[in-house]
Amino acid sequence: MRKLLVGFVLVILICAAVYFRFHRAKSARETAYVGSRKVILWSTSAQVREPVGTVSYGEPLEVLDRLQDQLHVQTTTGLTGWITQSDLLTSEMWQKAKDLESSTAGLPIEARGYTGALSNLHIGPGRESPRIRQLDKMVPVDLFERQVEEVPPAPGTVRAKEALSSAPSDAQAPAAKKEDWWLVRAHLPDQTTLSGWLLGRFVDLDVPSPLPDYANSAGMHIVAWFELNRVMDASGEPKSQYLLVGSRGPEGQPCDFTLMRVYTWGRGRQRYETAFVESNLCGKLPVKLMKPAEPAADVTFSFEDWKAGSAQRRTYAMHQTIVKQLRQDGSPSTRKHARR
Repeated sequence: MRKLLVGFVLVILICAAVYFRFHRAKSARETAYVGSRKVILWSTSAQVREPVGTVSYGEPLEVLDRLQDQLHVQTTTGLTGWITQSDLLTSEMWQKAKDLESSTAGLPIEARGYTGALSNLHIGPGRESPRIRQLDKMVPVDLFERQVEEVPPAPGTVRAKEALSSAPSDAQAPAAKKEDWWLVRAHLPDQTTLSGWLLGRFVDLDVPSPLPDYANSAGMHIVAWFELNRVMDASGEPKSQYLLVGSRGPEGQPCDFTLMRVYTWGRGRQRYETAFVESNLCGKLPVKLMKPAEPAADVTFSFEDWKAGSAQRRTYAMHQTIVKQLRQDGSPSTRKHARR
């Protein structure tokens, strides 16, 4: 009788262990999120298959099984199907994307534009950073922050450091090519927004006319622009007056901008005129713009200049069409500035 009782207890313990093991495994299933605008769910992972439904960006899916890069998933409505892993974002990546969207909510917008081509939005700057979503052409974007990253070597090529290790001792490594990346907020067609990092050359800036013509004639690549104030022209129509910052040369430069120009509206000639020019800068975004409550009062703007190797804040004040740099105590500087 005692042996029978012991055997009965062992059977119960084994059944309980099996139950809890499979119960925990079932509850610990992975949740992933759709990472593309529209993705088809397939009936099988085989090449001969049929679509069973579609899922949209951000929709949570429960991962039931894996077969190489194919995942068997289930939607919140109970629909099951197979999907490619590259069309999904992990829970960790989805949370990072949400955190990135929250972080841009409090950042000042430095420029606006739109995607000039089919573009990948990344979780961080750089081509090797995971993709959040692919953006169509002509998607409006707000630009916040610029960062420079090295272009990764093409498959089969030798990196600069590896090439230098096998070269003569007096040889110098070739300079790595660098490119601009921008932290942006994309305004999607469904009226939602999504933040991430975008390759700079895929963004066309939406600079107000005729400022691009003025900048091109000066050999200036516009990085950001700001409306300082508005004045009335001879007909009583308000005209914006602008601050432009930019640079010369290719992308990948260490400074966000090296040039600064202020364009004011000339009532006599009825056109924009260059009221202020500052060169030889190593400016860093953001540019802090401080507009007064009264329209007639002076507007000021400031930014960090790293030309000397350390951050020095430059502050400028604009009175009507006159722009002057201010000292640290707030008084106008006596240094002459170019005006053309």
